[in-house]
Amino acid sequence: MLVRMTTDATNTDGPQVRPRRRAPAGAAVLREDVTEAIRAAVFEELATVGYARMSIEGIARRAGVGKTAVYRRWRSKLHLVLDIVSVIAVQGLPAPETGSLEGDLRMLYEVTSRALRHPVASQIIPDLQAEAARNPEIADALQKALKEGQEEVALKIVAAAGRRGEIRAGLNEELALDLISGPLYWRSVVIRSPKLPKGYLGSLARATAEAIKAL
Repeated sequence: MLVRMTTDATNTDGPQVRPRRRAPAGAAVLREDVTEAIRAAVFEELATVGYARMSIEGIARRAGVGKTAVYRRWRSKLHLVLDIVSVIAVQGLPAPETGSLEGDLRMLYEVTSRALRHPVASQIIPDLQAEAARNPEIADALQKALKEGQEEVALKIVAAAGRRGEIRAGLNEELALDLISGPLYWRSVVIRSPKLPKGYLGSLARATAEAIKAL
């Protein structure tokens, strides 16, 4: 057994031997690489089989770990998916800084379009929306993931346009946010158009900017 030699100033009999303190039994360290492998497997499972058919066994098999590794981190597939959705929510998009409202909107749309049209996201979001209609917890987490991150960036874009004098003070911010986020979400998530028309994002950014200026 490993020991540590220390000297007690109040004891003149010489050095004392004190055992090194050990970590409490059962205090397992959760490896981050395993956690990330499980999260990646959840995305793939959701895209492949959907939430209803997804299982802890399938996730563990895809991640190359045992079921115990999954249950150490999440007690059910619901909590696992809620965690994944929450992670998406906090990964906010960076606010564009192009110097103009139209330019900021164009950059936002390009980034958002790529994210929404990713094969995994295009499968997961509609499936979770269907589950959200039956599960309030998923509904709340999904709303946070889809709304709050986008809303934060949109508000920054509107605020920057206000500081530049591109839009009038006191405009209806809620309506401005609907104008910014609605059209692209409709086409990419609801209609699920396989390909955007040429020049669509530029035209959308220009039209949205003019609409916000007119509020």
